[in-house]
Amino acid sequence: MATVTEPTVLRREEEEDDNSKPAADDEDPGAQIAPIVQLQEVAVSTGEENEDVLLELKSKLYRFDKDGNQWKEWGVGIVKLLKHKETRKVRLVMRQNKTLKICANHLVLSTMTVQEHQGNDKSCVWHAADFPDGELKDETFCIRFASVENCKTFKDKIAEIAEGQTRDSGESEEGKTAASLIEKLSVEAKDEEEKPEPKAEVFSSSAEKKGEDEKAEAATEK
Repeated sequence: MATVTEPTVLRREEEEDDNSKPAADDEDPGAQIAPIVQLQEVAVSTGEENEDVLLELKSKLYRFDKDGNQWKEWGVGIVKLLKHKETRKVRLVMRQNKTLKICANHLVLSTMTVQEHQGNDKSCVWHAADFPDGELKDETFCIRFASVENCKTFKDKIAEIAEGQTRDSGESEEGKTAASLIEKLSVEAKDEEEKPEPKAEVFSSSAEKKGEDEKAEAATEK
């Protein structure tokens, strides 16, 4: 009986030993494998390096499709108001969260007005000449925020910037007018200085004239 069961027990023990050994694939050979391609860190420019952030809020943007006469979702992301450090111009920029694709990019002009969208106090609409992908397009946008406060903050900031643009434009026109008047006055003054002075006519006194007349008469009598 022992001769029959003994091989079976041994086989079981051998199988257990084999199972307890780590597989060859799990063994660490200790070899160092260099990567085939060396990747280098590349600096990516967003075009916003020379601008200051005036406002940034999470939002969902819609664009009005004129052909279909309906609103279409245009992207979910963070809308920003950026002011250029040199030109002082302000633009609205929004990128999609995942792809970072630009879905809105236009200047905030003095004529831009933002209005509440159909009684929804979390959404507002506006009209702008947009430049998202290298082509200027006339667009109507609607933007929706998570709260009423964010929507009000956005509208108030746009109104403030537009008013500032109007004021700066008015000051610029006044400055141009004043400069033009000053230049005109300067030219007129210069022309006056360059005009030749009239020569003074010399008139003899009445006594000298009388004496000359008497001399002429005496010479005639002789």
